[in-house]
Parts: sequence; C-alpha cells; structure tokens
Amino acid sequence: MNQLPINERVMKIKKDVDHIDRFIEEYKPFIASVVEKYAGRPVEYGVDDELSIALIAFNEAIQKYDINKGNFLSFARNVIKSRLIDYYRKERKDSGALIYIGQGTADEEEASLEIGFEESIKNYHEEEISRLRRLEILEIKEELAKWGISFLDLARSSPKREETRRTYLRVVDFILSSPEILKTIMEKRYLPLDKIEKATKISRKKFERGRNYIIAAVVILSGDYKYIKDYIRWR
Repeated sequence: MNQLPINERVMKIKKDVDHIDRFIEEYKPFIASVVEKYAGRPVEYGVDDELSIALIAFNEAIQKYDINKGNFLSFARNVIKSRLIDYYRKERKDSGALIYIGQGTADEEEASLEIGFEESIKNYHEEEISRLRRLEILEIKEELAKWGISFLDLARSSPKREETRRTYLRVVDFILSSPEILKTIMEKRYLPLDKIEKATKISRKKFERGRNYIIAAVVILSGDYKYIKDYIRWR
C-alpha cells in the first residue's frame, strides 16, 4: 500500500483505523514541521499542546480529503493551520487579539488569515516570554536568597551615578572573564575583594558597597537566564 501515491493512499485508508494510525505515525515529522513553521519555535510531542491539536487536524484532513481537491499534504497543512488559529484565538480570547477573515476573494481571505494568524502568534509569544521571564525572576530570587540578598537589598545597592555603575560593571566583566574567580565566587559565595582589587587596579572602596549589585549581575549573566538577560540593560 505504501507504494501508492500519497493522494491515492489517503483515499484508500479513510475507513481503516489501523492504517490511519500508521499513516499518522509516519507523517509525524511533517506535522511537527508545519506546527514549528507557524508557532515560530521548536516543538516536542507530549510537551506542546499545538502538536496534539495538529495530530487531530491531520486525522481530520484524512477524513475530509477529496482527491479532486489537489495534493493531500497541502490540504492537510491548511487544515492544521486553521485548527491552530482556532487554538490561538481561544488562548488569546481575553487578551484582545483578533483574527479577522474578510469577505472577499480567496486571495484576500488568505491574506487576512495570514495577518490575523501572525498577530495571534506574536501575542502568544509575547505572553509566553513574559511567563518565562516571571519564572526566571523567581529562580533568581531563590538564588540570591542563598547569598542573603533580597530584591530590596539589590535596589538599595544599585548605583545612582553612571560613573559608579561603570565601575561595578568593570568588576563584573573581570569576574565573568576569570573562570577561577567566578568558580570561587559561585561555590564559596563571597567576593574576593583583595584579588579583584589587585587584578583590576580598582580600589575596593569604589566597589565593595556594590557587592549585592555585582553579585546579582554575575549570577544573572553567568546563569541560564535568557529572558532576563535580554530584558535588563546592563551596558
């Protein structure tokens, strides 16, 4: 059966559940590629809801496919895309994102669909990034607590003058470029002020008051905090 052209194969397996299951399993990579294109990120079966939606849509495409309508994979891609739009519309219902499909030619409707879909995807990504950033903030809060530093402490130690901020950042840059110093700081949880002063030629009086700020910067910039790194302007 696998030797048949895909369009004929789909027509033949429509009512055969076992063959449909095997066919869907075979085309999981195709389904994932369609989802990734429109989601704009890697996806994983068993993790991302979009793939569950897409699997159902692919099965729906098999049931609704008519060989006279053209290539099956193109038809399936459109069905998956349509169901993803429904999914994102539901997810973003309370965010004010709208998907508009106008009354016009097929090309005009497709253009409206694309615009609405891209807007929905954009809103979804922005919300997802905000969620991940909040999670990173909680992780950073827990990490800094190990140093006895709270966000209030951090706010109090943040430099008010640009010159002071640049001094602190010179110290941060030195630490990040010195693996041994960085390892010592992260493992023993203290700033080796004398070593930093000697290596950077910066008087410890100029940076020891910024201990909390320097430690926070080192923790964040050396850690796996992608979204906070992008959000905070250190330079």
